[in-house]
Amino acid sequence: MYTLLGIRIFSGSLPDVISLFERWIQQNKKKYVCVTGVHGIVESKQNENVYQAHVEADLVVPDGMPLVWIGKMSGYHGTQRIYGPDLFLETCRRSELKGWRIFLYGTTLDTLHELIHRLKLLYPKLNIVGSYAPPFRPLTNDEKIYISHLIDSARPHIVWVGLSTPKQELWMHDIHKRLKANILVGIGAAFDFIAGTKKQAPHWMRRVGLEWLFRLIQEPRRLGKRYFVNNVRFIHFILKTIVFGEKDYKIEK
Repeated sequence: MYTLLGIRIFSGSLPDVISLFERWIQQNKKKYVCVTGVHGIVESKQNENVYQAHVEADLVVPDGMPLVWIGKMSGYHGTQRIYGPDLFLETCRRSELKGWRIFLYGTTLDTLHELIHRLKLLYPKLNIVGSYAPPFRPLTNDEKIYISHLIDSARPHIVWVGLSTPKQELWMHDIHKRLKANILVGIGAAFDFIAGTKKQAPHWMRRVGLEWLFRLIQEPRRLGKRYFVNNVRFIHFILKTIVFGEKDYKIEK
C-alpha cells in the first residue's frame, strides 16, 4: 500500500485483488472497494464526505495510470492498474467457478438488460441473483430501505456498483453496513462498456494514460469539466505533495 493525499492505495495486481475477494467471502467479511482514478482523488480533496468514503474503504485500487506511476515512483514497483471492466469480468469468471452470487446495481434498465445478456453468453453458469437501476437523483429514506431489503433478499456475495464517481463511493459508504453482502465494488462505467452502450478506449490509449482523452471525445459535454479542471487540480495537488513535501491533507474548497 502507498498513501496519496491521505488515501491508502493498493499496490498489487488484479489476481491479488481477486484473492482478497475469495478470502473475504470464505471468512464471511463485510467490505467495500473503491476503484479509483484521478477524478476520485480530486473529488476527495474537495469534499469531506467523498474523502471519508475513500479513507474508510476496505480497499482502494488504482484505476488510472497516473496513480500507478505515482505508486511506482514512490517505491511500490509492483503497482498495477486495476481496470474496472477487467476486475469485473475476471471476478465474474471466478464467481462462475466458485458459485459466488452477484447483484448488479446501477446504470439504466436497458443497459442492465444488455449487460446480463452478455454476461450470460460469457459465463453461462454465473449466478446473477438480482439487479436494480436506481433513479438519477438522491434516494429517499424509504428507497434506501427498499433497496437494502431487495439486495439482502437476493443474498449476493458481491454487489457490483455501476454509478459515476463520487456517487458510487458515497452510496457504498452509506449503505455497506446495512447490507449482508460480503463485498461491494464500485466500478463506474464498466457496466456500460461491457454492455456495449459506451465505447472503450483502445488498449494502447489505456496503457499510456490517454483513456481520458478518448472518453472526452466521446462525451465532451458531460466529461469536459471533469478532465480539464480535475486533471489540472490533480497535478497541483501532486506538485504540492511530492515536489514540495506538503503533508497537509485538509479538504480544499
